[in-house]
Parts: sequence; C-alpha cells; structure tokens
Amino acid sequence: MNRQILGYALFAIVAASLPAFGIYPIFVMKILCYALFACAFNLLLGYVGLLSFGHAAFLGSAAYATGHAIKVWGFSPELGILYGILIAAILGFVIGGLAIRRSGIYFTMITLAMAQMVFFFYLQAPFTGGEDGLQGVPRGYLFGLLDLKNDLNLYYVVVGIFMIGYFLCWRTVNSPFGQVLKAIKENEPRAISLGYDVDKYKLLAFVLSAAIAGLAGATKTLVFVSATLSDAMWQMSGIVVLMTLIGGVGTFTGPVIGAFIVVMLENKIGDLGRMIADTTGVQWFSSLGESVTIVMGLIFIICVMAFRKGIVGELSHFFTARQTKSQ
Repeated sequence: MNRQILGYALFAIVAASLPAFGIYPIFVMKILCYALFACAFNLLLGYVGLLSFGHAAFLGSAAYATGHAIKVWGFSPELGILYGILIAAILGFVIGGLAIRRSGIYFTMITLAMAQMVFFFYLQAPFTGGEDGLQGVPRGYLFGLLDLKNDLNLYYVVVGIFMIGYFLCWRTVNSPFGQVLKAIKENEPRAISLGYDVDKYKLLAFVLSAAIAGLAGATKTLVFVSATLSDAMWQMSGIVVLMTLIGGVGTFTGPVIGAFIVVMLENKIGDLGRMIADTTGVQWFSSLGESVTIVMGLIFIICVMAFRKGIVGELSHFFTARQTKSQ
C-alpha cells in the first residue's frame, strides 16, 4: 500500500511539473485519456479474461453524449462528464448482458458486432454531425469556477480525472470483488462450484469497464472540444488492444506505458523518420510518418513473438527471476 501511495505521489509531482518543461499540455492530455481507456480495457481482459473488440462503442458514446449535453443542452462540464459515463454504463449493461452469455471467440465477436451497430447509428444520427463529427463543444467552467478554456487549468483537471480512474481500477482489482474476478479468470468452473454467480460478476465488471472507458471518452471530448466517428470505429478497439498488449496485460502500469508508446508513435514517428533520413541519407525514412499503421503492426508482431507478457510483464518476470536466483 505504501508503494502505491509513493507511486501516486511521484506521478502527481511529475505530471504537475511537465508544463514547466515546455511540454505541450494537449499532447499529455491525449496520452492520459488513452491511458485511462487502456486501463478500463485491461480491467476486463487482464483480470476477468474477457476480450472485447467493442470498447470503442463506450469511448465514442460517452464522447458524443458529453459533447451533445454540453453544447446543445447547456450542461456544465462536470454534469456532461457524468452524463457521458452514465450512457456508457447503460450501453455496457446492454452489450454485456448479451455478450456474457457466450465465451471465447463468440463473446469477442458479439462485442464487435454490437459496437459496429453503435458506429453506424452515430454515422447516420443527425445530432452527431455524421462524418464531420460534433464540433465546437464549449469547455465552460468546472463547478462554475474554474475556466477550462485555459489549457493549463484543463490539464490539471485531466490529471486528476486520470488518477481517480486509475485508482478505481486498482481498488477494484484489490478488493474481494476483484479476487472473485481473478478466480473466474483462472478457473471458472471452480468459481461456480463455490457458489458464485459468475455471470453476475462478469456483467458488473463489464459495466464498470465500460463506465471507465466512458470517463476517458467524455474527458477526451473536453480536451479536443469535439467528438468524431473515429472515437467509435472498430480501429479504436484495435488500438486499445495494442496498447494493452504492448504494455502488459494484467498489470497496472502496462496499459499506461502502452498508451504512451502508441500515442508517441502516432504523433512523432514522422519527426523520427525525418531525423533518421537526415542522419543516414536514406530518404525512404522521411515517409515513415505515412506508414504509422505498418510500424505499429511490426511492433505488435514483435510483442506477440518476443514479449508475450508486454514490457511491464517481461520486466517484472525478469527481476522476479533474478531475485529468486539470488536467494
């Protein structure tokens, strides 16, 4: 527990000092939103063993719900975020209620199919703006006091939201409820024999994961003052799987590191390619920014073949093995 408190305090200090070093707040906020999304997904995959290919539906639904509530209905930012979380949780209850009746690949395909239905709804619904997206969402004032139009003010709010969401994931896993979830993942028939209503626990975990993903989507709307179809596309569900696998499934810091790597690649791979091209003289590298999906695909293949536990998982396994040998 003391290590967790120390880690929280260290993160708060580092996050608070980043703007002082000239780091662009919007970029860091994007990482935090995706990191929270990956943590929500990891809660389901890493600790319940349920692979969802439809988590973009919750991110996108909360993004649209929050944007519409703030822009059209005049909700304050905090009420807009709560409304987005509620919509994501309700959608999670509906999709989860249908999906948990099946297991394995059938569960995965049901979540994907339901998410695609949600995507096509947003594509055609008049309030979403279609392919143009919901633009010009006002940030407003948090609790009527804090002006979120100031990027620095919003930055510290997003840091706080991320820490709350991350703590919620950690507390869930390290609670009696979380221990039952782990038992279901390890040996579902034995959990049933002990008298646990497995479907009920799975559904609660699914709804909680959807709600936290909704928190990420609602926050993302405030950061970019817009909600777009890309938030609800199946590619977004694939990206969150990639983030979790790169960082380490079933670890707390893994999804955060995975989100950092993926967002860095998406935003900085072009600069890196130009730098390599200038250094080596090979002009092909200058077009690397146009091949982000290829680079991420290669990283995914490397992780699957050489780092099956992800970065954090492999490091943890390495240090544990060394400690065991030294004893």
